[in-house]
Amino acid sequence: MKLNLGLIALSVGAFGIGVTEFAPMGLLPVIATDLGVSIPVAGLLISAYALGVMIGAPLMTLTTGRVPRRTLLIALAGIFTLGNLLAAVSTGYGMFLVARIVTSLNHGAFFGVGSIVAASLVPPERRAGAVAAMFMGLTIANVVGVPLATWGGEHLGWRMAFWGIAGLGIVTMVALRLTLPALPAPKSGNALAELRALRRGPVLGALALTVVGSSAMFTVFTYIAPILREATHASLGFVTAMLVTYGVGMTVGNWLGGRFADRSVDRTLIVTLGGLTAILIAFALLMPFIAPTPIIIFLWGVASFALVPPLQVRVMSAAVDAPNLASSVNIGAFNLGNAIGAALGGAVIASGLGYHAVALAGAATSAIGLVAVLIAVRGAPVPDDRQLCST
Repeated sequence: MKLNLGLIALSVGAFGIGVTEFAPMGLLPVIATDLGVSIPVAGLLISAYALGVMIGAPLMTLTTGRVPRRTLLIALAGIFTLGNLLAAVSTGYGMFLVARIVTSLNHGAFFGVGSIVAASLVPPERRAGAVAAMFMGLTIANVVGVPLATWGGEHLGWRMAFWGIAGLGIVTMVALRLTLPALPAPKSGNALAELRALRRGPVLGALALTVVGSSAMFTVFTYIAPILREATHASLGFVTAMLVTYGVGMTVGNWLGGRFADRSVDRTLIVTLGGLTAILIAFALLMPFIAPTPIIIFLWGVASFALVPPLQVRVMSAAVDAPNLASSVNIGAFNLGNAIGAALGGAVIASGLGYHAVALAGAATSAIGLVAVLIAVRGAPVPDDRQLCST
């Protein structure tokens, strides 16, 4: 992918969103102590954000269909900035909860509309790569931004971390204004027509596949720290290193997923889901041993995020007459998968089956996705994503 300033600006926005979504996970103890609430209550801040993404994605997309795309993306970055400013000045738990919900409203629409804009900035045969370039900001956030925000929050106070994230929002607004062309709103901005498009079988199937793929990842990733501490008997430093390793794998996987999805979306999904299934089975078997763990976790990160570009392109292609709404709803589907995966992993742990069974549950979920893709490939083909150039 050649240097494209518009894609870089979109990636900066994705980086900021990634930091604001995941940073509270590392800051929960600090936030809970400062606000005088328990860890489980503080954890509701993360659940509230995910709920806001699922609700905000279709709501924001449907109500802004006639807004020029560059203007809309800048406005969404403005909502992001406002929400993080509210978080930084929060005086209590209730205000912070509201701030998190406000921040989440931009998430699905920014990634959804941003994916369509990113695809429009390159030739048709490079669309998946363009989407991957945008999502690269999200993966880099997990490698650099989240650890930095966690460190800053612990040493300078969690509010300072949110001041910094708000600063990213301002940078994003300026970058979008300077680098993106004046993109008009889609001519087919009929909300009812877009909603009807979501009812079609191929679109629902593509969204369901996103939920399954995301669930396979978060069934295990949600509990990666206790898995490494208790099953692998790793030190805290090793756990931190493995989180960074996973983030690096995500970044590599995102790039590979975009590169190969430009050749074949279905083949990329088949190979990636098959690989993810095998890797999680290997993790279940080798979990007690430290030596192979870094390799497995790196490959797991690669396989997990290599799914993202082809899944996003598949939804955009299936809903070629409503790509903005479908793309935004797909981001909500990712978050729904996160919640389902976390619940599945928690249920396995609560049942007393052990951490090995958590990895096997993730592998089983990935295998379900693989079977679904194989069945879909034998059925009706998804519309050619080149049609997206007309949207």
